Amino acid sequence: MDECEHATDGKEISVGYSVSRKGAADNSAARILRVAVYPALLLSVVLVGVFAVRHQWDPARVSPLFLLGVIGYLVLLERLIPYDRNWHPEKKEWRHYGIYFLLTMAGSGLAQWLVALAVGLISPADPICHLGIEIPGALLTGSLASYLVHRLGHRNPLLWRLHGIHHVPEKVNVANNGVNHVLDIVLAQGLVQLALAIVGFSRPAVLVVGLFVAAQGYFVHANIDVRIGPLNHVLASPEQHRLHHSTDLAEAGHYGSDLSCWDHLLGTFTWRPGREPAAVGLRDPAAFPGTGEILAALLHPWRRRPAPGPRPE
Repeated sequence: MDECEHATDGKEISVGYSVSRKGAADNSAARILRVAVYPALLLSVVLVGVFAVRHQWDPARVSPLFLLGVIGYLVLLERLIPYDRNWHPEKKEWRHYGIYFLLTMAGSGLAQWLVALAVGLISPADPICHLGIEIPGALLTGSLASYLVHRLGHRNPLLWRLHGIHHVPEKVNVANNGVNHVLDIVLAQGLVQLALAIVGFSRPAVLVVGLFVAAQGYFVHANIDVRIGPLNHVLASPEQHRLHHSTDLAEAGHYGSDLSCWDHLLGTFTWRPGREPAAVGLRDPAAFPGTGEILAALLHPWRRRPAPGPRPE
């Protein structure tokens, strides 16, 4: 049986991408951007959420359009205030990432359809209580479900064969956030949607939370030189998520991509000011197909596993 990447704290030689900080020039405009970009992103979530609820916008249109806007915003920032210029996608990588993005969107849609099929309407049309109470409740519920599924994806050998596809790239950026096995997306998002449906959160609450989660999911992958300071103890950030992709298992926690409270409570919070990964990617890159080998990656979970060799001392 294959060993999951983050399943143990065993000492092995890490193989991955050596980080070389070559960010934007430290001028006044760059400093302002580093401070302003995250509040602006959160403000956009609030504004779009308020207008969507007030004017009863169709979630099927609002969510994808908002997501495309977030991606465009973060891709621009990756050029203006990059964390590491070497992490910019190459031309051939953009093609691969585009295909993976479409597969991820298809998996997300399939997950929502399956949940709707299983429980009828995913959520009631009207709030069960005041949205000021329901939205935080939905966020905490969905975030906990997402955390548990994500952590299990690293600890369970079978699930790791799906989720490990996401950790193949030796860089972390907005574009490769979509590098996923389609079944991993169906499982992860389906279970989160099912948790929200079972509790019975309303459609407006699920919509607003979905906007925040989508923005956070791409923000934490952004190759941008931004620091959110003490907010790291409440919200997830690129500072934390780069550690999640680290080849050093001692620091590769941070399974939450929206809130960081569950990492704190469940002992997987490793960030501290100034802590950065020395390398990101897989400990054993040969264990998974390369990012450009899309068909091989999709078939990887069913590939015959090699006989286990001697374990390192």
